[in-house]
Amino acid sequence: MPSATRELKVDLGDRSYPILIGAGLLGKQDLSTYAAGQQVMIVTNETVAPLYLAAAERCFPGKNVDHVVLPDGEKFKDWQTLNLIFDALLERRHTRKTTLVALGGGVVGDMTGFAAACYQRGVPFIQIPTTLLSQVDSSVGGKTGINHPLGKNMIGAFHQPEAVLIDADTLQTLPEREVAAGLAEVIKYGLIRDAAFLAWLEESMARLSSLEPGALIEAIYRSCACKAEVVAQDEREGGLRAVLNLGHTFGHAIETFAGYGEWLHGEAVGSGMVMAADLSRRLGMISEADQARVDRIVGQAGLPTSVPAGMQPDDFRRLMAVDKKNIDGALRLVLLNALGDAVIVADANPDRLQETLSRFCQGMGC
Repeated sequence: MPSATRELKVDLGDRSYPILIGAGLLGKQDLSTYAAGQQVMIVTNETVAPLYLAAAERCFPGKNVDHVVLPDGEKFKDWQTLNLIFDALLERRHTRKTTLVALGGGVVGDMTGFAAACYQRGVPFIQIPTTLLSQVDSSVGGKTGINHPLGKNMIGAFHQPEAVLIDADTLQTLPEREVAAGLAEVIKYGLIRDAAFLAWLEESMARLSSLEPGALIEAIYRSCACKAEVVAQDEREGGLRAVLNLGHTFGHAIETFAGYGEWLHGEAVGSGMVMAADLSRRLGMISEADQARVDRIVGQAGLPTSVPAGMQPDDFRRLMAVDKKNIDGALRLVLLNALGDAVIVADANPDRLQETLSRFCQGMGC
């Protein structure tokens, strides 16, 4: 293991797994011990493959490594693209001893994990996330799935990886917009559970946006530590884990309304967190000064703080009604009791919710 590697553990008993974080790990870190059989199938996309596929193959010395390259984009997170993975596995005669490897961002990770959960009723997989958003969020915790035209991530399974390898150097090739999208999930951890981390982010945002390696590794480590702690306590989102969805109910509605891929997931979450802070303030849970801090740090990250043109309160209500956190028809939102303290609120005051939706849909008036 390279000397600069920092390691965390997602503590799930006999299904526990490591998160390995550092710079320059891809192509040097031996992951073969996490692949029980001889067969490995790397799943990546047409953008990532030319950059990192060869290096990822070197992480599995002595294994028989195949790969499948998917089209790139959220709009391809569907049944048709998922079947490309199954086609490759079957055509190349991969058995139930095979190990899948997700090499890419959140779309690749979610689809690879779902394919692993389904193929021959379940095979192991490894996450090698290459975007900031996937490194700090979707690669950890075992949530896998695909989108449906009526709702994001509505079809999937919980399926934990065998290991997660995070190489911060892969972020150097990310477009600026993708970096900002990842920072949304980083900010989320400070808002929901760690006020000290939030303060550090406020001081460090310029360093993170400019991809300073030391700042990135610290932010990734602290984000993954937070998520690992939550997942260990509530693996299948029976309660506590739902707080990880701050901004996501509003954000998923934005993504679905705009069309998958028009807004990046992190962009929609950034806007959703600003909306959640607005509603939290209207409900008397946080102060105007706290709300202003949320608005400011989301803006500092280069994220949108508005909603798609033409989106109306009825659009939000219709799309939020199919959110996975809802129970027996009751809308459940993750809101802020304080900065660093998120709570789940069932059936928030409908008048205050309407005020928030109207404010954003009418161009951010008071």
